[in-house]
Amino acid sequence: MPHANADGVSIHYEVDGDGPPVVFCGDVGLGAWQFGWQHGAVAGPFTAITPEWRGIGESDRPTGPYSLSEFVGDLEAVLSAEGVRNPHLVGYGFGGMVALQYALGRSRPESLTLLGTPPSGADLNAEGLWGDPNDPGELRSALDAGLSAEFREERPDVLDQIEDWRTVEDADPQVFEWQRAAMAEFDVGDQLFEITTPTLVLHGSDDRICPVEYGETLAEGLPRGEFVEVYGAGHLVGVEASGHVNDELRSWLDEHADVER
Repeated sequence: MPHANADGVSIHYEVDGDGPPVVFCGDVGLGAWQFGWQHGAVAGPFTAITPEWRGIGESDRPTGPYSLSEFVGDLEAVLSAEGVRNPHLVGYGFGGMVALQYALGRSRPESLTLLGTPPSGADLNAEGLWGDPNDPGELRSALDAGLSAEFREERPDVLDQIEDWRTVEDADPQVFEWQRAAMAEFDVGDQLFEITTPTLVLHGSDDRICPVEYGETLAEGLPRGEFVEVYGAGHLVGVEASGHVNDELRSWLDEHADVER
């Protein structure tokens, strides 16, 4: 399995498909399972690259707290290892923040797709999203906060599967706190006008982790931002509204990448 070197920290990632590179940037404390619903819609005509942030999964677990620049460095290390200069970045929550910070740097992505992402780390309730992987009760409560009541009632099988994945892939309590420290640094509210990358902002209307008005504010502040509200969905909009999200994502990527339809 491929690994990249980020200033001595080994970052594990997975690669699948053959085409323009799409890089999935994960939310605070969560494993790669969160993009399982989008991976299949992208891999093939695109190259799907899924890093595991420091402290997560098979990546190294250096002592924290971590900084936002270190996560941007993790992303840059993976891109360098794969020879990618201008990726399409897809970020969930904190992963969207890393993508925005990356877009402010000298390297420019081709496009951004941001799910449940605010302009400031203070606007995302990380505690409501994460649960201790060793505590099934906490994991279930976090899913209650991240998914709509209707979805939870209709698809208990999906909740059970996610719980199984989270016990293996999610951050432990210490790493979660270290990642939160990095998220607390993020605030681009006064710099949005500088980010000229085409950006699709997808947000669940019933997001209790990051209320939808923050997504609207983000899209309005970006010179090339487009906002799509997914009605009835919670923070994990790519899970419970995967069909809608995948259609929007593929249409966006097809528009902003050179692929055969």
